[in-house]
Amino acid sequence: MGAAIIAPIRTAVVGFGVSGKVFHAPLIAADPAYSLDVIVTADPRRAAEAARLYPEARIVGTSEELFALSGQLDLMVLGTPPLTHMELGATAIAHGLNLVVDKPFVTTAAHGEELLARASDAGVQLTVFQNRRWDADFLTLRKLLDEGALGEVRTFESRFEWWRPEGFGNWRDSATLAEGGGILHDLGAHVIDQAIQLFGPVAESYGETANHGPHPEAADTEAFVSLRHESGIRSRLWMNGMAAQVGPRFHVLGSKAGYTKWGLDGQEPALAAGVTPSDPSYGSEPQESWGLLGVDGSAAPVPPEKGSYPRFYSELAAALRGRGPLPVQAAEALETLRVIESIHAYA
Repeated sequence: MGAAIIAPIRTAVVGFGVSGKVFHAPLIAADPAYSLDVIVTADPRRAAEAARLYPEARIVGTSEELFALSGQLDLMVLGTPPLTHMELGATAIAHGLNLVVDKPFVTTAAHGEELLARASDAGVQLTVFQNRRWDADFLTLRKLLDEGALGEVRTFESRFEWWRPEGFGNWRDSATLAEGGGILHDLGAHVIDQAIQLFGPVAESYGETANHGPHPEAADTEAFVSLRHESGIRSRLWMNGMAAQVGPRFHVLGSKAGYTKWGLDGQEPALAAGVTPSDPSYGSEPQESWGLLGVDGSAAPVPPEKGSYPRFYSELAAALRGRGPLPVQAAEALETLRVIESIHAYA
């Protein structure tokens, strides 16, 4: 365990695409426990945007320039494609930097095991950005389960779907499985993690994958996963970026009631639109998006918990200062990756 950090946590964000620009930089800049000191991007347009949004940050174009500054930093946040995570993460650890790795964690479980071992040997903290643990609907469902509002849960259905037939317009569209590509690797890291958080370790897994995109060499664009948890509960999970009609985000059936929720959490589009976490509306779900609890004929809307991605970084700050656990244990992300690998092995 590294020495606790008392001063502002000096932070570098590597990558300024969706991950760095929409998620990490705004959350870090909004938290007084951190200073956003360095942003790494080789793209001139992204560099100009980063300089405009964060004028106090130093903008550099390469990881070599970043690591030359490592003595002035405490934390590195990796918002780059997964193929880069092993090399950049290992180099950060070798420089004594604490590390946040965006999901997908790494391309293989073997790489994940190696990064965990290196971080442990170096005495630095390693965590994975599983931000969907702080979605409003997930927090609401977890509260309902804790309260026993559904009785004994029998099945859990979770969908992460949208209609985007043109693709993402970035590396995700053509990445192969070996490069950490595919919707199972990407969104599966969220929905499988959520299922394990709710219902415990996985005893058996089964999956189906397909590629309906324009790049035949790319990994899957659609996936289905069935998990049998050691608790006996069955989770059925769908991921699809080309769904002309989407299903419910959550559909949970128990012995007393069911809970059904439509629509994705609103924090990502809010952050993308420039809404800051300090805005009073941040994390709030509009009433038309509230989930329904009960049985057919007598189901009622449930006021949701407030979504809270900033909690990831507030909990990380506490951990780096020796005041609590990491927000996400990297070993948990590794467990999810093993499930994904087992499905790819047979799908």
